[in-house]
Amino acid sequence: MAVNGSRGVRLLPNAITVLALCSGLSAVQFAMAGRYDLSVAALTAAAIFDSLDGRIARLLDATSKMGAELDSLADCVSFGVSPALVLFIWRLEGTNRLGWVVALVFAVCAALRLARFNTLLDDTEQPPYAKEFFVGVPAPAAALVAVAPLLVELQFGPGFWSEPPVVGVWMLLVAALMISRLRTLSMKTVRVPAEFIAPLLVLVGLAGAAIITLPFLALALAVFVYLLHLPYAVYRYRWLGRHPEAWYLAARQRRAAVRALRTTRAPGIRAPLRRRVAGAARARAAALNTLRRREYNGQTNGQVTGTASGGDGTAGVSPASPPGPLGSPAPAASPGPAGSPGPAGSPGPLGPPGPLGSSGPVRGLPRRSGRRLGLRKIRRDR
Repeated sequence: MAVNGSRGVRLLPNAITVLALCSGLSAVQFAMAGRYDLSVAALTAAAIFDSLDGRIARLLDATSKMGAELDSLADCVSFGVSPALVLFIWRLEGTNRLGWVVALVFAVCAALRLARFNTLLDDTEQPPYAKEFFVGVPAPAAALVAVAPLLVELQFGPGFWSEPPVVGVWMLLVAALMISRLRTLSMKTVRVPAEFIAPLLVLVGLAGAAIITLPFLALALAVFVYLLHLPYAVYRYRWLGRHPEAWYLAARQRRAAVRALRTTRAPGIRAPLRRRVAGAARARAAALNTLRRREYNGQTNGQVTGTASGGDGTAGVSPASPPGPLGSPAPAASPGPAGSPGPAGSPGPLGPPGPLGSSGPVRGLPRRSGRRLGLRKIRRDR
């Protein structure tokens, strides 16, 4: 017999949905009796039942249109009306009707959130990766986030978090998150790798122990972690929108693609040298350029001194030519007749050479030190 034809199998997911509805309404009754700890427990049980009914229906192939409609109505009551009434009875009842307005806004936003969710189910123009995200904060998560001030008071006692203005503003912020276009991760598409099953079971055991020993603190930490995941969900949605090649990849292949994109560079771009290597090369080039300038300044000063001595009857020396490339010997100066500055057509005064690999003159050279070296060289030659 087919699984989807069994009435008992079809009844099971709907029975779980009814249990979620009863738990949500019981939270209001507990709040009217002053048992806010039981109200939080009833809302948490409703959220757990709501997360199970859809999964069991898909697992047993017992999905139906009636079950979808019943689930939507139960969520509106359990996570829209019930949290609003619980928080109104707790702190907003004596705020001169403003508290009731806040409770109405929260319930209406929850209904709008669920209506938009139902319409998006039939939207076929969404990208393939859109099924991994919710549009806005889901109603069960919003209900638990809304009662976070109550959780903190049950754990640590009264404080600024339990003041009526703070509670009202917090409820309005959560209501805005429900109807916003903010993307949040959907747990329906999460797949746990085989190597992480054992550590995940250990974490589940630790979470169960924390809920048994410190239930309100554990729920408050869970709400805090959920709020922290919102920026990551937005970043992941935008990243998938910019990389269509990763739409149909599994989670492990998608992570490998992210690592590959981080390590690859555009072709033709060489990785920059380390600072110490580039600095050593620059220092060596500067030292070689300084050495060339000093040698050239020494030859030029020797030429000027030799010309002046040629007027007194000594042998004159033709002007020195500029040095060649680094490593090649400078051309020798050709002697001219006595008293003459050099052969006709010899080059005029030359400027000092430029940096390594250039031929133009360089301004701001240390001429004083070069002249001193040239005079010392001439004295040694004499």
